[in-house]
Amino acid sequence: MASVLPAVETRPTGAGVAPAGASVNDLAIRVGTVNGSGSQSANLVLLRALHGMGIPCSGKNVFPSNIEGLPTWFHIRASAKGYVGHRLDTPILVCMNEQTAADDVRQLKPGALCIYRDDMKVDLASLRDDVTFYPVPFADLVEQAYPPDPKDKGYRDKLRKVINMVYVGVVAYVCGIEMEEVRKAIRKEFPGRKAKAAEINIRAAETGYGWAEMHLPSDLPYRVRRMDATSGQILIDGNKAAALGALFGGASVLTWYPITPSSSLAEYAEDFLKKYRTGPDGKHTFAVVQAEDELAAIGMAVGAGWAGARSLTATSGPGISLMTEFVGMAYFAEIPVVIIDVQRMGPSTGLPTRTNQGDILKLHLLGHGDCRHIVLIPGSVAECYELTMEALDLAQDFQTPVFVATDLDLGMNLWLSDPFPYPDKPLHRGKLLSADDLERLGHFERYRDVDGDGVCYRTIPGTEHPLAAYFTRGTGHNERSGYSERPEDWKRNMDRLARKLETARGKLPPPIIEEELGAKIGLIAYGSTHPALVEARDLLREHGLRTGYCRLRALPIANEVAAFVARYDRVYVVEQNRDGQIHFLLRGTLDGTLDDRLVSVTHYNGTPISAENIVRPILDWERNFSSHGHLTGDDELAEVSHEDDVSPE
Repeated sequence: MASVLPAVETRPTGAGVAPAGASVNDLAIRVGTVNGSGSQSANLVLLRALHGMGIPCSGKNVFPSNIEGLPTWFHIRASAKGYVGHRLDTPILVCMNEQTAADDVRQLKPGALCIYRDDMKVDLASLRDDVTFYPVPFADLVEQAYPPDPKDKGYRDKLRKVINMVYVGVVAYVCGIEMEEVRKAIRKEFPGRKAKAAEINIRAAETGYGWAEMHLPSDLPYRVRRMDATSGQILIDGNKAAALGALFGGASVLTWYPITPSSSLAEYAEDFLKKYRTGPDGKHTFAVVQAEDELAAIGMAVGAGWAGARSLTATSGPGISLMTEFVGMAYFAEIPVVIIDVQRMGPSTGLPTRTNQGDILKLHLLGHGDCRHIVLIPGSVAECYELTMEALDLAQDFQTPVFVATDLDLGMNLWLSDPFPYPDKPLHRGKLLSADDLERLGHFERYRDVDGDGVCYRTIPGTEHPLAAYFTRGTGHNERSGYSERPEDWKRNMDRLARKLETARGKLPPPIIEEELGAKIGLIAYGSTHPALVEARDLLREHGLRTGYCRLRALPIANEVAAFVARYDRVYVVEQNRDGQIHFLLRGTLDGTLDDRLVSVTHYNGTPISAENIVRPILDWERNFSSHGHLTGDDELAEVSHEDDVSPE
């Protein structure tokens, strides 16, 4: 039978003090609740308390595509080694949702702890005999912390939300999280005029802690201890970081249409622009437009870019599909614009609140006909900030659409980061001619490749010189921007656009390559896969496999990647999509003699990728290789690059 602990009269070991044999600062907590119940604030309090104790940590919110009533989970990880990727084996479960309770318990690792509501009708303890269960009288405790007030008509609704802070206190005791850090985190969550709410929630957390102190044993196996590994670091999500990048990158026009998971990026950006781009006279020096749909949003962004603004829009997969024709026009007419794609699960409506890297190939090739675009791929919140700024410069330099490809995991979850550096370089404007330039040149052809790099000179509306005007064309045109159907004009223009992309290839953020002495295996990844990849390399090393690592940060693929692949017997390309899109692109880009070294490892069930999702198929493949003595075929590849059979959370 599973252990259901009765009340005990024991004293705690104290916050941060671990009993002998306890796991210290290697913690994962999964909280199962109901969407709209107010649990997000409670979960962020736990995360910020761990951060306040100086322990590297991360949080992942797995929520449904509705406002209220469906299951939601929050994953918290604390790791002395600095691992912040998703972790599959969870030693602590807080079970507040009866609807998912049984499934949540079945997924726990042996030896795990389950904290749950004692009024559940499900007999959780009968499901596992290798898990310890702690039934907690949450309803009684919350009324103890927040006594009924007959005059307060909203009492029951408030009670429903305050109950979550009770489990914060229980978890704090169970794990050794310092209550003073919990109090600080609650006050941060409820600042200013919400101070009264903060004190109510603090009382609820203290009530939960006090109950646990009196009724739970002190020698619990999963503990945290204060460190000094997060000093000076911040917790921030990628959408807010990208919004800061837009601000410091000089964005002056933002157009958008609400879509999960990119909406908060535009909302953050609008707040920043209002705060920092409003003149002394109260007038805005920017424009933000919430459009009627994605077509209007991209149309306005392209128009603003043509007029000389540093413009951008933010969206997700379905929005990208709707923007396709305007993007192709901006590519061919050579108009700068930045599009941030916070990727989610597709195709179709898909799963709007699940993460994926399924748009990456589409972004690079978006449009009918021969289109190839610059795509920047942040792998951290710091890069969300930096690469958004860089995208605005690149769009100006190359007079073309530039994509920034993040995803829901990176965009909507909190990550540790050093504070972002203040930019110390001037904003780029590219090959932009002034009236004085035109007077000196005496001649201007908008689509003529003067410098041989594929990038033409341009003017913007309002340049006061008779030579400044030209026709902006999305149709066939000659160098002077006149309409043309002549085959030689069309081919010359298309060749020049290809040449421009080749010029851009050398100006993009280079891949980050890490070599390891004696390694025969290489790994290629990108974006939010990076944190799991860092941990996976350590796990592979424990299995005797040393690896080199190449993290892509931009498309088109850098020339250094071919040399990286050539140095290894096998190179695993790790992605969060079904079809191995970068693997496919690499096979079409590299020397054909290198293709057979590439092996695709994919993860695409909507959960953030974990180190285990990477290590298992690689170990399977390596065992397969050892037994066969050669690279296996596609059928065997499909077998070892399987998608894990796990539940949606």
